[in-house]
Amino acid sequence: MALTPRQKDVLDFVAGFVNDRGYCPSYEEIAQGLELASLATVHKHISALESKEYLKRSFNHSRSIELAPRYFRETGPSQGRAPVWEIPLEGRIAAGSPVETYGAGETVTIPGFSDGSGTYALEVRGESMIEDHICDGDFVLIERTSQVRNGDVVVAMVRGSETTLKRFYRESDGTVRLQPANAGMAPIRVPEADVEVQGKLLAVLRKYR
Repeated sequence: MALTPRQKDVLDFVAGFVNDRGYCPSYEEIAQGLELASLATVHKHISALESKEYLKRSFNHSRSIELAPRYFRETGPSQGRAPVWEIPLEGRIAAGSPVETYGAGETVTIPGFSDGSGTYALEVRGESMIEDHICDGDFVLIERTSQVRNGDVVVAMVRGSETTLKRFYRESDGTVRLQPANAGMAPIRVPEADVEVQGKLLAVLRKYR
């Protein structure tokens, strides 16, 4: 790694924090952990590490720092780390009434998660899946498939334009029931021809702010 000693300290602190807690530190936690004088100093080091492709930032999250693929490529073999995959973040999906997804052009970095192929991520909006511990603001990893069984949590396109995250059930009358995991909300019932399953849930990711 072509890093200054202080940049390496920051990178090692971020990596250790992620290893211990499962999410990246805030700027304040980096400053406190390394006894840095100001957040501006942290910002300077983070910017340098980002330009060298060891970290990346998402500017719309309070915990905006993530370890980038280059870090895992250079440290994985020597430390026995799992591979890292960049999963496309394809938009937001409702865990409430259906909403359209959007092509965001962003990625979510997932170390040690399968091989990354055929997988994409969506950001959850709403609370209709909260009893399945899928909360507003979570990220869900989705396997691209149309082959699902009753009870699977799926991404379903409804009437050709809107998508929603629900449990999937085929009914005997030829309809599909898209069931929320919230006792206060009613299921969505539509003819099976009006539903296109776009994938099924693999995992839920949560950033603690």
